[in-house]
Amino acid sequence: GELAHRLLKRFYQSTNKQDPSKQLAKQERRHTRIRRLQQSGNTKDNQPAGSLLPLEAHHCLSSYPGIIINLACFLEEHRGDPAVVNFIPKIKDHILSRLLGLEYDGDERDFTDVERNDVRFVNNLNGVFQPKRFQINYTTYDVRRDQDTLKPGNGSTVMMLSRESSASAHPFWYARVLGAFCINVLHVGPNARNRSPQYMEVLWVRWFGVVPQYRWGFREGRLPKIGFVPDSPAAFGFLDPSLVIRACHLIPAFADHRTNDLLRHGPSAARLPGEVDDWASFYVNM
Repeated sequence: GELAHRLLKRFYQSTNKQDPSKQLAKQERRHTRIRRLQQSGNTKDNQPAGSLLPLEAHHCLSSYPGIIINLACFLEEHRGDPAVVNFIPKIKDHILSRLLGLEYDGDERDFTDVERNDVRFVNNLNGVFQPKRFQINYTTYDVRRDQDTLKPGNGSTVMMLSRESSASAHPFWYARVLGAFCINVLHVGPNARNRSPQYMEVLWVRWFGVVPQYRWGFREGRLPKIGFVPDSPAAFGFLDPSLVIRACHLIPAFADHRTNDLLRHGPSAARLPGEVDDWASFYVNM
């Protein structure tokens, strides 16, 4: 009827006007398959249909889908990878800062080995949950509610408010989400504020930095430009997911080419499968 005719008109706008009948047929079949999947209550990833995050929640590291991993085995598999250097001391520093209620300023505090030993992983490093879906509620620029769904470890990038206070500081910080972990921990020792098991959600990230001396904005007519922080103790870290504002879309700066200067050449947990180097810089799409 008339509704089907309107649907074909909408499909036609997405064709290149060359052999439209074939393209319209493909779009109609795709539309029908998606509708049937939604009606059956399944999606391509076998996720429950309609799994929207409640509006009152800031984020959700979904319990489905996800896997249980042995963190010690995970680190052994990536031995020699710069992305996992000092992984356990860093994650303990991050968790300890949150357990002590210290305000996050962007720099992870370095605790002593004695203080780190006060943080105990329940079941040691075995049985760490690694969620495969990260949902975030946020407010759009036109003051409407929206939601982002990310897959940690699949090149997803997030943004958060900058903790820098200088007048020339960029308003946001950006990070590539390499993974997410949900860990049950115990805080013991004289400084413990809660001695019961506590459930901690942690994002493992690779940080971006703003390209120096690059001018951007409406006056210049250019997008913000960022690049991975060169390999150093500050290049990788951990982030409280409650600090994330939303996901962001990065466009590689193709003119700057790819490089090995930011991280040694070869496969890494910080890269997508098949990648051995990085784009030198990216534009932040707005």
